[in-house]
Amino acid sequence: MSYTKLTSALVRANKDNINRIRLLSGRLRSTVASTQPKEKSKELLGEEFALVKPVQVDLISETKHVANAQPCKVEIDFENTKEAYRSKDNIELLRSLLVFKLCTFDILVDKNKELMALSKKVFGQRLFEKLMRMTFYGQFVAGEDHESIKPLIRKNQAFGVGAVLDYSVEEDLTPEEAEKKEMDSCVSEAEKESPAPAFHQFLVQELDHNNDREKKYKAHRQFSDRRGGVTSARTYFYADESKCDNQMETFINCIRASGGSSVDGFSAIKMTALGRPQFLLQFSEVLVKWRRFFNVLAAQQGKSGLTALEQTLDLEPLKESLTKLGVGAKNDIDNLLTGEKLGSSGTIDLLDWNSLIDDRTEISNLLMVPNLQTGKLEPLLKKFTVEEEKQMKRMLQRVDVLAKHAMENGVRLMVDAEQTYFQPAISRLTVEMQRIFNKEKPTIFNTYQCYLKEAYDNVIVDVELARREGWHFGAKLVRGAYMYQERDRAREIGYEDPINPDYEATNQMYHKCLELVLEEIEQNRKANVMVASHNEDTVKFTLHKMNQMGLSPTENKVYFGQLLGMCDQISFPLGQAGFPVYKYVPYGPVNEVIPYLSRRAQENRGMMKGSQRERTLLWKELMRRVLGGQILYKPVY
Repeated sequence: MSYTKLTSALVRANKDNINRIRLLSGRLRSTVASTQPKEKSKELLGEEFALVKPVQVDLISETKHVANAQPCKVEIDFENTKEAYRSKDNIELLRSLLVFKLCTFDILVDKNKELMALSKKVFGQRLFEKLMRMTFYGQFVAGEDHESIKPLIRKNQAFGVGAVLDYSVEEDLTPEEAEKKEMDSCVSEAEKESPAPAFHQFLVQELDHNNDREKKYKAHRQFSDRRGGVTSARTYFYADESKCDNQMETFINCIRASGGSSVDGFSAIKMTALGRPQFLLQFSEVLVKWRRFFNVLAAQQGKSGLTALEQTLDLEPLKESLTKLGVGAKNDIDNLLTGEKLGSSGTIDLLDWNSLIDDRTEISNLLMVPNLQTGKLEPLLKKFTVEEEKQMKRMLQRVDVLAKHAMENGVRLMVDAEQTYFQPAISRLTVEMQRIFNKEKPTIFNTYQCYLKEAYDNVIVDVELARREGWHFGAKLVRGAYMYQERDRAREIGYEDPINPDYEATNQMYHKCLELVLEEIEQNRKANVMVASHNEDTVKFTLHKMNQMGLSPTENKVYFGQLLGMCDQISFPLGQAGFPVYKYVPYGPVNEVIPYLSRRAQENRGMMKGSQRERTLLWKELMRRVLGGQILYKPVY
């Protein structure tokens, strides 16, 4: 499948008819929708799953559709330190204890970069690297390159744990350098000169309280350094097209390495590494505006306040509304809203609305919004330079190249989630890749951040689209990596906080989204989910639901994921019990992964202060070995 086909899936308009309503929108992702948690989920979370003791999980050995299948009881004991740490020698246990303890000291964490720089000066480069390998680097990073990480990958595989390869090198930029790069790459020449299109004014009048959307999808200097308030996520800053090509090559090398190391590997990519973020900002704004336009039309029919897929537009009133607004001639609107399936039920839902787009010769025409005064489409910006047009095309080309390499190497590609002002475009591009490359098996996985208020609506819309079109839905569920940054930005700039109000609300959202995907797996076996969580209760919730639904681990529909060096007491018992479980495996040269290590220290401070469970289990296993005469214990595999 060529880049042009990926582009066609995104944009289908006839250039000659660019002013017609049939160009109104694409298969737009739902990113502006309400969430209504089910009472059932709340009850389960509040009572049954406040678990501390080991849980017994009854699973069907193969699949519930196999005649006379006998239940196979699998017991997952997360207190069994012997099994949890079988892959670790005593030196590794001591290193984990030391690193986790150091992460609890605020001064060490807050000043970790300065302390590492000082250590480098005092000890010299060679001794500094050795010290890092003995502590933080050795705990959280697999090695420097594809060859050096192979022993660790092989060892983990021997104990039932796979790998998601993640090249974790980042530029060590000063805040001033990061600010300049971000502002230069997020503001186009046209944006500096162009006033907002008339459609903006219409939306201000119709939804004045939502005028903050325009603020959200613009670059703001005080938040241009996207590294602040971020955990568990690399940050890329655009420099030029050559650097994007180099980062694409790095991702390709990860994909090849993953394919060479296992038959069912994963690799992770970030969209902001593949092109100018200006395109993601602008495309996200257009997608959100189209969703808001749908909501405006629904409100005119008295259908506001419903969930994403419950909200439908009656066809005849819709035609009348569009005609009155002067969006197009009656015949054009009739032609648009008739087809083999579209409008056949007399209504149009969000997915139907999202399908109204056809081929366009220029990528910049993606960024079109309707001028409701003239009835014509207008660009979000008045013009694009030739170079900006090429940059947008190259980003789509790089995405296409990576998806093809994943297919060729038998690797599943996970597209990481990013900030909410980029995410609508990232999700849309990912869904379009899924529609192309997930026809036979789940190759592309989208990431859903469950700390977002709109997370459930985003998941349910994409699940329904996959069901209607018959491709394999692939999701990675995470809680989220940008909470502090997102909240600060929303408060300072003046738009609605996109984050759930508290941790419990996020837990409920995560479990609600997870239950939805598990139910989809139960019904048609074409959905797949990665439960990327360090939360033991969430893992137990998943196992309980799999047991209820008869989902066997051998079907490879439900995966579990944790970061390398963290929560081994969850990962390895799951892997040894036959569940597909993966570690995110970062790698890269010592000096170049220091930003990643800095975040690991910050993240562990929060985790280890909140719970001493992992350290307690590590001490328990170390004492068991010492008292049992296993001072020189070495893993056997």
